[in-house]
Amino acid sequence: MLPALHILQPYLLSLLRIVASLVLFSYGTQKVLHFPAVENVPPVGSLPWIAGLLELTLGFLVLIGFQTRIASFVLSGLMAFAYFLRHAPQSFYPAQNGGVAAILFCFIFLFLVSAGSGPLSVDALTKRKQDVAA
Repeated sequence: MLPALHILQPYLLSLLRIVASLVLFSYGTQKVLHFPAVENVPPVGSLPWIAGLLELTLGFLVLIGFQTRIASFVLSGLMAFAYFLRHAPQSFYPAQNGGVAAILFCFIFLFLVSAGSGPLSVDALTKRKQDVAA
């Protein structure tokens, strides 16, 4: 049973990357593109709007697996910044201050900095093309 799971590990890494970035990407579409519609939309140029722009653009890069390590590094820092700026002042406990998602995103993207994008990505595709050309 364990050898079968070991074979799936790279693909599960790609799945983690895709799902996490898709969820983060959806936060960016809400803040910047106003989709899906929400009542409170941050004004253009405000700090939450700039965070949404980063979530949208870098989230898309991580979603397709292009320059994943760099984009994940910035997103991990963004999520740490969001947690300490927005959530931590409300309460010490993440379950009470609403910062659970920010903490999880921070550490998932930090893991992706180390692990890379996995086999289902643009990064892996370009690496295969470089290996064939060499």
